[in-house]
Amino acid sequence: MTGGYFQRGFGLKEEVGPRLQADYHSRLVERLKESDYRLCVGDLTFLLAREFGFCYGVERAVEYAYETRNRFPDRHIYLTGEIIHNPHVNQRLREMGIRFLRDSHGAGPGLDAVQAEDVVILPAFGVTVQEMQSLRDRGCVLVDTTCGSVLNVWKNVDRFSASGFTAVIHGKYAHEETRATASRTMRYPGGRFLVVRNIEEVDVVCAYIRGAGDRAGFLARFAPACSAGFDPDRDLERIGLANQTTMLSSESLAIQEKIRRALADRHGEDALPDRFRAFDTICSATQDRQDAIVALVDRRPDLMLVIGGYNSSNTTHLAALAARSTPSYHIEDASCIEPGGSLRHRPYGAGAETTTGSWLPAGPVTLGLTAGASTPNNKIGEVVAAVATLRGLPLD
Repeated sequence: MTGGYFQRGFGLKEEVGPRLQADYHSRLVERLKESDYRLCVGDLTFLLAREFGFCYGVERAVEYAYETRNRFPDRHIYLTGEIIHNPHVNQRLREMGIRFLRDSHGAGPGLDAVQAEDVVILPAFGVTVQEMQSLRDRGCVLVDTTCGSVLNVWKNVDRFSASGFTAVIHGKYAHEETRATASRTMRYPGGRFLVVRNIEEVDVVCAYIRGAGDRAGFLARFAPACSAGFDPDRDLERIGLANQTTMLSSESLAIQEKIRRALADRHGEDALPDRFRAFDTICSATQDRQDAIVALVDRRPDLMLVIGGYNSSNTTHLAALAARSTPSYHIEDASCIEPGGSLRHRPYGAGAETTTGSWLPAGPVTLGLTAGASTPNNKIGEVVAAVATLRGLPLD
């Protein structure tokens, strides 16, 4: 068989289920959940957020990848990039013989390596319109694991672009999901986009809308983050707001209000229906995990560990929320907990790991735990075990 498009798996869930269980299950995490998300070990108390770890979209993507390996045991199977932002899951797929067309740094053979008889898995983030067309032209088998929440964003961007609105996307312009979302605008004549990372960048956009911006400075600042030929004088007249699904919800809402207010100041409140459109496109799993960490911090743990890939957007935003009021550490996995008592972690906004000594206070400690939507349960359980081992405490 050559060619084909699959978006609902291959009906092999029962066949791959035991392997998924073996690779990602944690009895320790189940124990935490069964004891009301609380576990006491000696003078340590672990509190687990009530929403954490793998979301439905991630579970689906990983399951489909396992099903694909079983369905095509003798084919070359490729992933266009990381299926999710967790190094352990991606390494496990490599061990299963699934090849990556590009790694987290963009290195790799690229789409040119794909032949008609090959199988290509599209990750949970989706791929750009151009990449999808290139793969279709090759006639290979496509297994599409794009998350439903991402597809919802695309639908809204399609509506914006078809109506002549510029898609302003709250996200990280180099992130796979945002690149895929931005590419949707190119499906329409005159389609254009602008990606804004944070409130600071939005303030620059709002100043320009109000007539106080510098054109050359604006274009220089947003050169990597806007569509070709972007003209702020023309393209900020009508705005449809969307967001990368894993951004901070509170920040997306603040950005929405700032842009709405700027357009109202420039054109008047009555003009807004023809000038501004916005839809809540933060995914429910992201929102649930953000709400859960806020609730956990309200219980006043002594410190927080946030577990997940350093390049995971949803995990870094959980770390940012935790750090607002509690000493918090974003760690990738249990290997960051060093036997000598030091902790390797990446502070929010930093570009590299740092090491902190004596991070775990002596005496009774209440330790809050959460994990990003791309973090499997076994990695959470390993962290709990490593912290207990650091104190010399057995886990019965």
